[in-house]
Amino acid sequence: MKDLYSWPWVEAQVAQTVDEWKACSARSLPALPRFTVPQQRQREKACDQGIRALEREARHAPAQRRLARQRIQEAVPRLAAIALGIEGEAVELLSNCFLPVGTQLARWARGYDPTLSIDDIIQASRNAWICCGLQALLGRPIELTPSILAYSLLYPYSDNYLDQPDLSSAEKLLFSERFRQRLRGQRLSVRNPREASVWTMVQMIEEQYPRPLYPQVFESLLAIHQAQEHSLAQLNSNSRFDPLRGDAEILRISCAKGGSSVIADACLAQPCLNAEEDRFSFVWGVLLQLGDDLQDVRADFERGSATLFTRAAAQGQPLDTLVAQLLHFSEQVAERMDRLPNGSPSLKNLMRTSWRLLIFMAVADAPQFFSPAFLAVLEPCSPFRFDFLRERTQKLTGSQAHYAKLFDSFLESGAADPGAIPMPGQLITESVRPSADELCALSCTFA
Repeated sequence: MKDLYSWPWVEAQVAQTVDEWKACSARSLPALPRFTVPQQRQREKACDQGIRALEREARHAPAQRRLARQRIQEAVPRLAAIALGIEGEAVELLSNCFLPVGTQLARWARGYDPTLSIDDIIQASRNAWICCGLQALLGRPIELTPSILAYSLLYPYSDNYLDQPDLSSAEKLLFSERFRQRLRGQRLSVRNPREASVWTMVQMIEEQYPRPLYPQVFESLLAIHQAQEHSLAQLNSNSRFDPLRGDAEILRISCAKGGSSVIADACLAQPCLNAEEDRFSFVWGVLLQLGDDLQDVRADFERGSATLFTRAAAQGQPLDTLVAQLLHFSEQVAERMDRLPNGSPSLKNLMRTSWRLLIFMAVADAPQFFSPAFLAVLEPCSPFRFDFLRERTQKLTGSQAHYAKLFDSFLESGAADPGAIPMPGQLITESVRPSADELCALSCTFA
């Protein structure tokens, strides 16, 4: 019988990925498309036109909701097409597959829990889009299923809760232990609204994939849960200050967390995976995790979070070689993707170019962590100049209030999607707080 996604399986994948990551170490960049300054300026002009169109909709959204929704549906894929340099079938994928999935998820989430923020919903949508990409690469139609929706919402409900700096370690451990028990199939009473929501998401996965028939689904969910626990433990570990031992541990933790997360995505997209599909899903998850760490380098550095990038920065090293290594690793992941028999060339090109652009945006946003020479070499590989990317990111961040109105209008203006996922039954929450003795015992157990 095929090995399920146990922790030893994850550790074996991590060891293989660490070797592949080390093999990508290089001083030079991989062979990437290059853009002249006039080509970059031409894209920037078109991108600004798209941004201005969205800003106009943001101002008029409350008065013209239905018309705003139609214009947004047309503008967003065009803007993405400009940014990614795609056309034809890839634009159709954005318009007819990925955007509708995000819209359906957002409407369902707002209907289920109006307290979810825009950031929470966007975070959930990003994971759902990963699942959608996997559906196509694994030979399945792109659609938002109950289990994909539920797993995507577990991120804002569980991960973000565990990442709160003002939450005691004992509270985090208690929640994490009870969450593990629920993932194992135990029927637990509900202590608070957060547990009610998490338990509901697990139940939605169970209803689509009954445990006796799909044990691999729940093994994968337990694997990402354990990886998350290891990541939390690393925050309190003195080894992160050890320049030799810390880097190796942080890399392993990042690989385990990213790889197991996307293995869970893959199982929900297509529960029966072969070895090649397993491997691609795992390394793609590692690439996404390292890309997220790069995007967050400035915020992580300020709050003292340990990643490969913040550790190098803390030691006064420019991040040049790490980003070159990440780009080489990205090309290896893309080569694995190309070997998968399913998924159109347009989809694969869309995914490959989106990975690159996220890396370029992260570099543009934090130039103080790179040498001027490296920035000069990397910038021609970006479809936009770094100053443009940085300035537009800051502008969009400063216009969040306008875009929040646009977001709400977009969700409210359309009719219910046909075949939309029904709302789950409401769970009765019990406002039971853990006792001091219970928290103390659990802390001692995991100390």
